[in-house]
Amino acid sequence: MKIKGICLFFVLILCFSMIAGCGKGKGAPGKTKDITLNEVAHSIFYAPQYVAIENGYFKDEGLNVTLVTGFGADKTMTAVLSGEADIGFMGSEASIYAYSEGANDYVINFAQLTQRAGNFLIARGPIDNFDWSMIKGSTVLGGRKGGMPQMVFEYILKKNGLDPQTDLTIVQNIDFGSTAAAFSGGQGDYSIEFEPSATALELQGDGSVVASLGESSGYVPYTAYSAKKSYLEENKDTVQSFVNALQKGMDYVANHTPEEIAKVIQPQFKETELSTITAIVTRYYEQDTWKNNLVFEEDSFLLMQNILQEAGQLEEYAPYEKLVDNTFSKQAK
Repeated sequence: MKIKGICLFFVLILCFSMIAGCGKGKGAPGKTKDITLNEVAHSIFYAPQYVAIENGYFKDEGLNVTLVTGFGADKTMTAVLSGEADIGFMGSEASIYAYSEGANDYVINFAQLTQRAGNFLIARGPIDNFDWSMIKGSTVLGGRKGGMPQMVFEYILKKNGLDPQTDLTIVQNIDFGSTAAAFSGGQGDYSIEFEPSATALELQGDGSVVASLGESSGYVPYTAYSAKKSYLEENKDTVQSFVNALQKGMDYVANHTPEEIAKVIQPQFKETELSTITAIVTRYYEQDTWKNNLVFEEDSFLLMQNILQEAGQLEEYAPYEKLVDNTFSKQAK
């Protein structure tokens, strides 16, 4: 498989990971198992995960989870491949990029959390009856080339008859997490932002949410949990416990109000007011962001690869049966 102009550095990381080993070994029965989880970003978008942490579901399963934020799928994948993290939480496109390098110990997706994009289009001010054609000729602060946020954005543009290369200017050289500050500083006509940055820009009076990429793109397998093949083979009980805890978080979110969810996850976002957390959870709740279970369906994996192919990042499709393992999620379900 060939992937255009991306992820060459994975070769070095894969070589290092072969030397470094395959992660931590199994703990003794009855003892707490330590897991390092590297998440692509720390966002209310991932509410079920934080519910599982704050409600003690991981502890109930005998797990001590150390949460690290990678600030980008490329960095999260690097952490998994190098052995710095046991489990990665990111867009599953990263697993395809890594697989394309030909490693035997490739990364496998074993649980899907979100089924819609979690970012929003921010304009300089409110726009009544926004239509995507309105951004033609504008400058938009976008995402990293080859990353899921950017590819979903381009997917939406094409669905609405716009050419991402010629109909607008997309700025892609700003680090993940820095686009909101750049937008506040005057760069761009629009910006693509996750929460809480989107709501923060509104509260500061620096911008307005005019469109949800999650609603505009439809159902997309946006983020999933993955680990190296060797880790899954050697730590089956641990991974099953991890997925069980996540499923409890999913169940809680599915059966509680945004207000209740916000109160549970507030400790994860101490610098954000509860009212703001509630508003953000409500926004995600109403657009049907989270799945009811963690099973990564084959149709979703195919759709994700279609998006990669349309973005010019994929020449050969990856095998679903190799890069997705639903054993754990189906058991949890």
